[in-house]
Amino acid sequence: MTPHNEAKTDEIAKTVLMPGDPLRAKYIADNYLTDVTLVNSVRNMYAYTGLYKGKKITVMASGMGMPSIGIYSYELYKFYNVENIIRIGSAGSYTKDINLYDVVLVSDCYTESSFAKVQGFNGNIIKSSEYLNNKVREISKKLNKKIIEGRVHSTDVFYNDIDIIDLYNNKKCLCAEMESFALFYNALKFKKNATCILTISDNLITKKETTSLDRQNSFNEMIKIALETAISL
Repeated sequence: MTPHNEAKTDEIAKTVLMPGDPLRAKYIADNYLTDVTLVNSVRNMYAYTGLYKGKKITVMASGMGMPSIGIYSYELYKFYNVENIIRIGSAGSYTKDINLYDVVLVSDCYTESSFAKVQGFNGNIIKSSEYLNNKVREISKKLNKKIIEGRVHSTDVFYNDIDIIDLYNNKKCLCAEMESFALFYNALKFKKNATCILTISDNLITKKETTSLDRQNSFNEMIKIALETAISL
């Protein structure tokens, strides 16, 4: 156990799905898993382990932002022997061509954050795991689900006055989220696998947006792809 996770080592599966929202973790456990056990509730950062089509899966919330997912993914990799983490989250689109509820597979992420710099990493772009991405592609094709692939902007600041046009045109970022860079850095550090599947919850160009309840309960296409990928590993 750690200061942030009360689960025993054998209560966490080798593959973990990580939504940001603890209530999304609960939604997945309640609606998709069988023989479910709540294995962590420290700080209400719920982690559930159960079976999906007979295979052991853990769904654990990460909280919001890189410092939060940085803690939880670090501990999962180092202390719980987790091999694969699939982040499933929401994102804000930087282009009118990517719409609400579209599903994005993150190939790599760009950041201005100092999260990795203070640990000796000088780059501002980190790739996701090609191994996991190949699995996501296979599953999406099998399920006949469309996915959009590309770079995302992983930011520390939710409310800011950034130049979205520059980020889209020059940095090649399709959308914004707040966690992937830290997750990918920890995977790189421990030589483990990590990727991220996102559902567009709002469009920063057209100003269309979903509700908080939608974000909690309605991202089923992304969830299904992630679960089917998890059991294929």
